[in-house]
Amino acid sequence: MNAPVYRPARAAHAAHGHLFTPLQVGRALSLPNRLAVAPMTRVSATADGRATTQMADYYEAFAAGGFGLVITEGIYTDQAYAQGYLFQPGLADDAQRDAWRAVVDRVHARGGRIVAQLMHAGALSQGNPHRATAKGPSAVQPKGQQMAFYRGEGPYRMPEAMSDEDIAEAIDGFAQAARRAQEAGFDGVEIHGANGYLLDQFLTAHTNLREDRYGGSLDNRLRLTLDVIQAVRRSTAEGFAVGVRSSQGKVNDFTHKWEGGEADAAQIFGALGAQPIDYLHTTEFEAWRPAFGERSPSLAALARRHVSVPVLANGSLHDATQAGGVIAREEADFVSLGRGALAHADWPARLRAGAEFEPFDRELLAPIADLANAARHRETVRRAAGSDQAPR
Repeated sequence: MNAPVYRPARAAHAAHGHLFTPLQVGRALSLPNRLAVAPMTRVSATADGRATTQMADYYEAFAAGGFGLVITEGIYTDQAYAQGYLFQPGLADDAQRDAWRAVVDRVHARGGRIVAQLMHAGALSQGNPHRATAKGPSAVQPKGQQMAFYRGEGPYRMPEAMSDEDIAEAIDGFAQAARRAQEAGFDGVEIHGANGYLLDQFLTAHTNLREDRYGGSLDNRLRLTLDVIQAVRRSTAEGFAVGVRSSQGKVNDFTHKWEGGEADAAQIFGALGAQPIDYLHTTEFEAWRPAFGERSPSLAALARRHVSVPVLANGSLHDATQAGGVIAREEADFVSLGRGALAHADWPARLRAGAEFEPFDRELLAPIADLANAARHRETVRRAAGSDQAPR
């Protein structure tokens, strides 16, 4: 039995035209449209964190398919405590930097722009060959279970609290990774301050029990993110794009909300907006939903109130009507797609042509969410479809 497909109606297709208008993001990113590929962990690098030819094929396909901007999966930033997953790519040494050059060149050759997402897993690290322990703001065991499709098993480990030296090392790791990203030819970097990873752990009250300048008040808990932004700016050339990703929910705590509601959002986004960044990337499960209660604006809309840079919205926006809606309502300036991009690397081209969209197939991420599994599954589906069409 064939899976149902989404076929854009002519009227709906016409209403999506503003998704294809150009957008300038900072000085470095002149985007042909408002469609970006969201960062998605694919755990497909070599064991020592180098990008592969298969990864170059994967990222090139999005640019060839019409996405104006490609944001990489989270890239670990140092060879201390940053790595979150086995076979995660890094920008922690020059060999890793050099391996990314082929990926960047392939995306550019297709007319796309590509940004490296810089990530420190902190207490959520479940696969790090560089260190036997995990470290976070405080010795607080993370909620939930490690992610099996990233080769994790069982509860998260109890992390150790980071020392001042550990914090300084993490900040420098972001800065040096950003420098290497620029040397590799990336158009910019996105600082991962979302989804429960290190910077978000410092922001979150129940995972940050520190009593120093990085703990206590919301301003203090946000300090590490601001320090990282400043360090990244200092390490890269003027005009190199710097974005930041922000969220309430976490990979191990999907329903988390900021305790102070809209007041916290105003304070967080106000502080981020005062920094030398070029865009702010917000992510929720469904980007258009109210962030705090039925009468609240969405998280993206709240961000747009408090920053002067473009806001990138993420969250179930593979539905083109919802994607177009957040821009039409001026809740965001551009949108990023995860599941939609995995289902169709040519999602923008399909939308323009009024072509069919197949639903996202979760088997692409099972049992391991890597590119090899996805390739095997697609081949299995292709062969099954061929068998179904054979004469009987």
